[in-house]
Amino acid sequence: MHVVEVFGRIFISSLFVIEAVRKFFSPDEGMMYMSQYGVPEVLFYPSLVFEFIVPLVLIAGFKTRIVASILFLFVLTVTLIFHTDFSNSMQLISFLKNTAIMGGLLIIISNKPQMCSIDYYLESKKGN
Repeated sequence: MHVVEVFGRIFISSLFVIEAVRKFFSPDEGMMYMSQYGVPEVLFYPSLVFEFIVPLVLIAGFKTRIVASILFLFVLTVTLIFHTDFSNSMQLISFLKNTAIMGGLLIIISNKPQMCSIDYYLESKKGN
């Protein structure tokens, strides 16, 4: 089951990494979208770095619970800012997608890191 956990971390993280790469190659679109919702454009590049680095750390399984908690708060914030217009079916779908992501992150938070993670390796080294 340890491999299943790794695949779970990879699948949930891939969404963020792919989105960060997409935003990197079309920053004007991302900045315009943010400004439409009153989010300062100055937050674009920090969010881009966050969306790229933090999921990679989650995949590696380093500080897994903390990183998953931070990602959960990020997704919650993004959901509340950008995806609450339920009269728009795409926004409703995005809202539901994000709640599913948050559910996956809560599962990661609630479980101890398994064998295929840096956390597990560091914990086993402490025991020796």
